[in-house]
Amino acid sequence: MSRPARTSDKQSPTGPLSSEGGRGGAAADERERRDIVSGEVAEEARLIRFVAGPEGSVVPDLARKLPGRGLWVAATREAVDTAAKKGLFSRAAKAKLQAPDGLSDLIERLLAKRCLEQLGLSRREGVLATGFEKTQMAIRSGKAAWIIEASDGASDGRRKLLHTAAGQANSIPVCGAFSAEELGLALGLENVIHVALLAGRRAERWTEEVSKLAGFRPLLPLSWREEARSGRGG
Repeated sequence: MSRPARTSDKQSPTGPLSSEGGRGGAAADERERRDIVSGEVAEEARLIRFVAGPEGSVVPDLARKLPGRGLWVAATREAVDTAAKKGLFSRAAKAKLQAPDGLSDLIERLLAKRCLEQLGLSRREGVLATGFEKTQMAIRSGKAAWIIEASDGASDGRRKLLHTAAGQANSIPVCGAFSAEELGLALGLENVIHVALLAGRRAERWTEEVSKLAGFRPLLPLSWREEARSGRGG
């Protein structure tokens, strides 16, 4: 017999505090909520939480820590746009709420910021390899959980690293959603093109955030796919 999904945070059991504050970690990710758009039940890690803000505004709560009843929507641009256009936030809250213009664009920016913050934390914790040689070593050692390539980096180095990754026993996901400048600012380095995120708890947090970002922004630039078809790149 399936258990009913909780849609209000007031009904949630108090879980352990995560290292980033609030109820978080694996226990939080395993809790299920009902998507107000589709009506389907999904893990919190696959949803975006919203709350009612001042003067009846819809406020995204990506950290899942703001007070008030949570309104949950699948982490995709289509779902958020549908909730905003059809007044589903108001229906779920049983109160008049107004979604701001460009809500899905705002969420994309917030998710991108959270992803980059995770990379910064990864570097400080020593679980990030940067530069071609260190990234290649991480891939060959089997320690790389993600390959992160600057979206505007040259294709030659990327092609070589992806060729190395293709020879590994386990598939390694690739992200090309950020420019070299964005990566550099997040890591406090210059000219960041090649990055490997090592397996572990931080990589799990990154995976959750970047999986949500994929619902709003392609993780692989279109030009990379064109390169692959033409044989010029990886």
